[in-house]
Amino acid sequence: MTTQPTPSRDWDDAFNNMGHVAGSEKLPGQWQAEATAYRDATQGWTCDIAYGDAPRERLDLLRPEGAARGLAIFIHGGFWMRLDKSYWSHLAEGARANGWAVAIPSYTLAPEARISEMTRQMARAVTRAAAEIDGPIRLAGHSAGGHLVTRLICGDSTLPSEVLSRITGVTSISGLHDLRPLMHTAMNDTLHLDPIEAAAESAALQTPHPGQHLTCWVGGGERPEFIRQSQLLALMWDGLDTDCRLEIDGDHNHFTVLKDLRRPDSPITRAWLGT
Repeated sequence: MTTQPTPSRDWDDAFNNMGHVAGSEKLPGQWQAEATAYRDATQGWTCDIAYGDAPRERLDLLRPEGAARGLAIFIHGGFWMRLDKSYWSHLAEGARANGWAVAIPSYTLAPEARISEMTRQMARAVTRAAAEIDGPIRLAGHSAGGHLVTRLICGDSTLPSEVLSRITGVTSISGLHDLRPLMHTAMNDTLHLDPIEAAAESAALQTPHPGQHLTCWVGGGERPEFIRQSQLLALMWDGLDTDCRLEIDGDHNHFTVLKDLRRPDSPITRAWLGT
Protein backbone atom coordinates (compact mmCIF):
# COMPACT_ATOMS: atom_id res chain seq x y z
CA MET A 1 0.00 0.00 0.00
CA THR A 2 1.32 3.45 -0.97
CA THR A 3 1.13 6.14 1.67
CA GLN A 4 1.45 9.88 1.26
CA PRO A 5 4.47 11.47 2.98
CA THR A 6 3.74 13.40 6.13
CA PRO A 7 4.51 17.14 5.77
CA SER A 8 7.54 18.15 7.82
CA ARG A 9 5.87 21.38 8.97
CA ASP A 10 2.52 22.38 10.39
CA TRP A 11 1.39 24.24 7.29
CA ASP A 12 -1.97 25.15 8.80
CA ASP A 13 -0.16 27.07 11.53
CA ALA A 14 2.29 28.57 9.03
CA PHE A 15 -0.57 30.30 7.21
CA ASN A 16 -2.72 31.01 10.28
CA ASN A 17 -2.68 34.79 10.53
CA MET A 18 -5.78 35.25 12.66
CA GLY A 19 -4.65 32.69 15.20
CA HIS A 20 -1.54 34.74 15.92
CA VAL A 21 -3.10 38.23 16.09
CA ALA A 22 -5.13 38.99 19.21
CA GLY A 23 -8.63 40.27 18.51
CA SER A 24 -8.44 39.47 14.81
CA GLU A 25 -11.93 37.96 14.83
CA LYS A 26 -13.28 41.51 15.14
CA LEU A 27 -11.36 42.85 12.15
CA PRO A 28 -13.76 42.03 9.29
CA GLY A 29 -16.52 43.98 11.00
CA GLN A 30 -14.17 46.91 11.57
CA TRP A 31 -13.02 46.89 7.94
CA GLN A 32 -16.57 46.88 6.66
CA ALA A 33 -17.57 49.72 8.97
CA GLU A 34 -14.59 51.84 7.87
CA ALA A 35 -15.25 51.05 4.21
CA THR A 36 -18.93 51.94 4.47
CA ALA A 37 -18.18 55.20 6.28
CA TYR A 38 -15.63 56.19 3.64
CA ARG A 39 -17.98 55.41 0.74
CA ASP A 40 -20.77 57.37 2.39
CA ALA A 41 -18.51 60.37 3.00
CA THR A 42 -16.83 60.46 -0.42
CA GLN A 43 -18.24 61.59 -3.74
CA GLY A 44 -17.11 60.05 -7.00
CA TRP A 45 -18.04 56.40 -6.51
CA THR A 46 -19.53 54.25 -9.26
CA CYS A 47 -20.32 50.89 -7.69
CA ASP A 48 -21.02 47.43 -9.09
CA ILE A 49 -19.64 47.93 -12.60
CA ALA A 50 -19.98 44.55 -14.30
CA TYR A 51 -16.90 42.98 -15.87
CA GLY A 52 -18.59 39.62 -16.51
CA ASP A 53 -21.79 37.67 -16.03
CA ALA A 54 -21.11 35.99 -12.66
CA PRO A 55 -22.72 37.64 -9.60
CA ARG A 56 -19.37 38.60 -8.06
CA GLU A 57 -17.84 39.89 -11.30
CA ARG A 58 -18.32 43.47 -10.22
CA LEU A 59 -15.98 46.33 -9.36
CA ASP A 60 -16.28 49.67 -7.61
CA LEU A 61 -14.57 52.71 -9.14
CA LEU A 62 -13.72 55.92 -7.29
CA ARG A 63 -12.80 58.93 -9.40
CA PRO A 64 -10.72 61.78 -7.98
CA GLU A 65 -11.58 65.43 -8.11
CA GLY A 66 -10.39 66.65 -11.50
CA ALA A 67 -8.60 64.60 -14.14
CA ALA A 68 -7.18 61.29 -12.94
CA ARG A 69 -3.40 60.85 -12.96
CA GLY A 70 -3.98 57.19 -13.71
CA LEU A 71 -5.73 54.08 -12.44
CA ALA A 72 -4.79 52.36 -9.17
CA ILE A 73 -6.34 48.93 -8.66
CA PHE A 74 -6.54 47.10 -5.33
CA ILE A 75 -7.36 43.37 -5.20
CA HIS A 76 -8.48 42.08 -1.83
CA GLY A 77 -7.37 39.02 0.09
CA GLY A 78 -9.16 36.40 2.16
CA PHE A 79 -7.19 33.35 0.91
CA TRP A 80 -9.47 33.21 -2.17
CA MET A 81 -12.35 32.03 0.07
CA ARG A 82 -13.70 35.07 1.92
CA LEU A 83 -14.59 38.78 1.74
CA ASP A 84 -15.34 41.06 -1.21
CA LYS A 85 -14.76 44.59 -2.47
CA SER A 86 -17.12 46.17 0.07
CA TYR A 87 -14.62 45.63 2.92
CA TRP A 88 -11.83 47.72 1.40
CA SER A 89 -13.22 51.00 0.04
CA HIS A 90 -11.35 53.05 2.66
CA LEU A 91 -8.01 51.84 1.32
CA ALA A 92 -8.63 54.02 -1.75
CA GLU A 93 -8.20 57.14 0.36
CA GLY A 94 -4.47 57.66 -0.02
CA ALA A 95 -4.39 56.99 -3.76
CA ARG A 96 -7.37 59.23 -4.45
CA ALA A 97 -5.81 62.07 -2.44
CA ASN A 98 -2.88 61.83 -4.85
CA GLY A 99 -5.21 62.31 -7.81
CA TRP A 100 -5.62 58.68 -8.88
CA ALA A 101 -8.81 56.86 -9.74
CA VAL A 102 -9.14 53.65 -7.72
CA ALA A 103 -10.86 50.41 -8.73
CA ILE A 104 -11.61 47.59 -6.29
CA PRO A 105 -13.01 44.37 -7.79
CA SER A 106 -14.69 41.34 -6.28
CA TYR A 107 -14.20 37.86 -7.70
CA THR A 108 -15.83 34.45 -7.41
CA LEU A 109 -14.56 32.62 -4.34
CA ALA A 110 -13.58 29.01 -3.71
CA PRO A 111 -14.99 26.43 -3.83
CA GLU A 112 -17.25 27.85 -6.54
CA ALA A 113 -14.20 28.91 -8.55
CA ARG A 114 -10.68 27.55 -8.76
CA ILE A 115 -7.76 29.91 -8.28
CA SER A 116 -6.90 29.73 -11.98
CA GLU A 117 -10.35 31.08 -12.83
CA MET A 118 -9.93 33.92 -10.32
CA THR A 119 -6.72 34.88 -12.13
CA ARG A 120 -8.64 35.09 -15.41
CA GLN A 121 -11.42 37.05 -13.72
CA MET A 122 -8.95 39.65 -12.50
CA ALA A 123 -7.62 40.09 -16.03
CA ARG A 124 -11.16 40.87 -17.13
CA ALA A 125 -11.68 43.22 -14.18
CA VAL A 126 -8.50 45.18 -14.90
CA THR A 127 -9.43 45.39 -18.58
CA ARG A 128 -12.88 46.71 -17.71
CA ALA A 129 -11.54 49.31 -15.27
CA ALA A 130 -8.89 50.36 -17.80
CA ALA A 131 -11.66 51.21 -20.26
CA GLU A 132 -12.98 53.79 -17.79
CA ILE A 133 -9.73 55.61 -16.94
CA ASP A 134 -6.84 56.67 -19.16
CA GLY A 135 -3.19 56.74 -18.20
CA PRO A 136 -0.83 54.44 -16.30
CA ILE A 137 -2.12 51.52 -14.24
CA ARG A 138 -0.70 50.60 -10.83
CA LEU A 139 -1.72 47.28 -9.28
CA ALA A 140 -1.75 46.36 -5.59
CA GLY A 141 -3.13 43.32 -3.85
CA HIS A 142 -3.10 41.87 -0.34
CA SER A 143 -2.49 38.22 0.54
CA ALA A 144 -4.51 36.25 -2.04
CA GLY A 145 -4.83 39.56 -3.88
CA GLY A 146 -1.04 39.83 -3.89
CA HIS A 147 -0.97 36.50 -5.66
CA LEU A 148 -3.50 37.70 -8.21
CA VAL A 149 -1.74 40.96 -9.11
CA THR A 150 1.57 39.19 -9.70
CA ARG A 151 -0.11 36.54 -11.84
CA LEU A 152 -1.43 39.34 -14.06
CA ILE A 153 2.12 40.19 -15.15
CA CYS A 154 3.32 36.62 -15.72
CA GLY A 155 4.11 35.45 -19.22
CA ASP A 156 0.83 33.59 -19.50
CA SER A 157 -1.28 36.60 -18.52
CA THR A 158 -4.59 36.90 -20.35
CA LEU A 159 -4.50 40.69 -20.17
CA PRO A 160 -4.73 42.33 -23.60
CA SER A 161 -1.39 43.74 -24.69
CA GLU A 162 -2.75 47.28 -24.77
CA VAL A 163 -3.72 46.98 -21.09
CA LEU A 164 -0.57 45.15 -20.01
CA SER A 165 1.56 47.88 -21.59
CA ARG A 166 -0.11 50.47 -19.35
CA ILE A 167 0.90 48.70 -16.12
CA THR A 168 3.86 50.61 -14.71
CA GLY A 169 4.16 48.89 -11.34
CA VAL A 170 2.81 46.13 -9.11
CA THR A 171 2.83 45.99 -5.31
CA SER A 172 2.18 42.61 -3.74
CA ILE A 173 1.37 43.13 -0.05
CA SER A 174 1.88 39.96 2.01
CA GLY A 175 1.33 38.01 -1.18
CA LEU A 176 1.28 34.27 -1.76
CA HIS A 177 3.60 33.28 -4.58
CA ASP A 178 4.41 29.60 -3.99
CA LEU A 179 1.09 27.80 -3.68
CA ARG A 180 2.45 24.28 -3.34
CA PRO A 181 2.55 24.31 0.51
CA LEU A 182 -1.16 25.13 0.56
CA MET A 183 -1.86 21.60 -0.63
CA HIS A 184 -0.86 20.47 2.89
CA THR A 185 -3.43 22.67 4.66
CA ALA A 186 -7.04 22.17 5.70
CA MET A 187 -8.03 25.10 3.51
CA ASN A 188 -7.23 22.98 0.48
CA ASP A 189 -10.47 21.11 1.18
CA THR A 190 -12.01 24.32 -0.18
CA LEU A 191 -9.35 25.47 -2.66
CA HIS A 192 -8.94 22.04 -4.32
CA LEU A 193 -5.39 22.78 -5.44
CA ASP A 194 -3.62 19.91 -7.17
CA PRO A 195 0.09 19.79 -8.03
CA ILE A 196 -0.44 21.02 -11.59
CA GLU A 197 -2.56 24.03 -10.65
CA ALA A 198 -0.45 24.86 -7.60
CA ALA A 199 2.66 25.11 -9.76
CA ALA A 200 0.95 26.92 -12.63
CA GLU A 201 -0.55 29.50 -10.26
CA SER A 202 2.71 30.14 -8.37
CA ALA A 203 4.20 33.38 -9.66
CA ALA A 204 7.56 32.38 -8.20
CA LEU A 205 7.64 29.47 -10.64
CA GLN A 206 6.62 31.58 -13.64
CA THR A 207 8.47 33.99 -15.90
CA PRO A 208 7.22 37.59 -15.77
CA HIS A 209 6.66 39.76 -18.77
CA PRO A 210 9.92 41.65 -19.34
CA GLY A 211 10.45 45.10 -17.96
CA GLN A 212 8.08 44.85 -15.00
CA HIS A 213 8.45 46.80 -11.75
CA LEU A 214 7.56 44.77 -8.66
CA THR A 215 7.48 45.62 -4.97
CA CYS A 216 7.03 42.76 -2.50
CA TRP A 217 5.81 44.40 0.71
CA VAL A 218 5.37 42.39 3.90
CA GLY A 219 5.07 43.16 7.59
CA GLY A 220 8.02 42.28 9.77
CA GLY A 221 5.64 40.86 12.38
CA GLU A 222 3.89 38.48 10.00
CA ARG A 223 4.07 34.70 10.05
CA PRO A 224 7.50 33.63 8.78
CA GLU A 225 5.93 31.87 5.81
CA PHE A 226 4.52 35.14 4.47
CA ILE A 227 7.92 36.79 4.77
CA ARG A 228 9.47 33.81 2.95
CA GLN A 229 6.90 34.07 0.18
CA SER A 230 7.74 37.73 -0.46
CA GLN A 231 11.48 37.09 -0.28
CA LEU A 232 11.12 34.18 -2.69
CA LEU A 233 9.34 36.10 -5.42
CA ALA A 234 11.68 39.08 -5.18
CA LEU A 235 14.66 36.74 -5.43
CA MET A 236 13.29 34.69 -8.32
CA TRP A 237 12.11 37.58 -10.45
CA ASP A 238 15.13 39.78 -9.81
CA GLY A 239 17.06 37.68 -12.31
CA LEU A 240 14.30 37.75 -14.92
CA ASP A 241 14.44 41.30 -16.30
CA THR A 242 12.22 42.61 -13.50
CA ASP A 243 12.96 45.59 -11.29
CA CYS A 244 12.31 44.04 -7.86
CA ARG A 245 12.15 45.62 -4.43
CA LEU A 246 11.57 43.82 -1.13
CA GLU A 247 10.23 45.88 1.77
CA ILE A 248 9.86 44.31 5.23
CA ASP A 249 7.72 46.86 7.02
CA GLY A 250 8.60 47.29 10.69
CA ASP A 251 6.68 45.03 13.05
CA HIS A 252 3.36 45.18 11.18
CA ASN A 253 1.28 42.02 11.15
CA HIS A 254 -0.73 40.64 8.24
CA PHE A 255 -3.54 43.11 8.90
CA THR A 256 -1.92 46.30 10.18
CA VAL A 257 0.38 46.31 7.14
CA LEU A 258 -2.56 47.72 5.15
CA LYS A 259 -3.55 50.66 7.32
CA ASP A 260 -1.14 53.22 5.88
CA LEU A 261 -2.74 52.91 2.43
CA ARG A 262 -5.16 55.50 3.78
CA ARG A 263 -2.32 58.04 4.08
CA PRO A 264 -1.42 59.84 0.84
CA ASP A 265 2.21 60.32 1.87
CA SER A 266 2.94 56.90 3.41
CA PRO A 267 5.73 54.72 2.01
CA ILE A 268 3.30 51.95 1.08
CA THR A 269 1.03 54.37 -0.80
CA ARG A 270 4.05 55.79 -2.62
CA ALA A 271 5.13 52.27 -3.55
CA TRP A 272 1.67 51.51 -4.96
CA LEU A 273 1.57 54.71 -7.00
CA GLY A 274 5.25 54.83 -7.93
CA THR A 275 5.71 58.31 -6.49
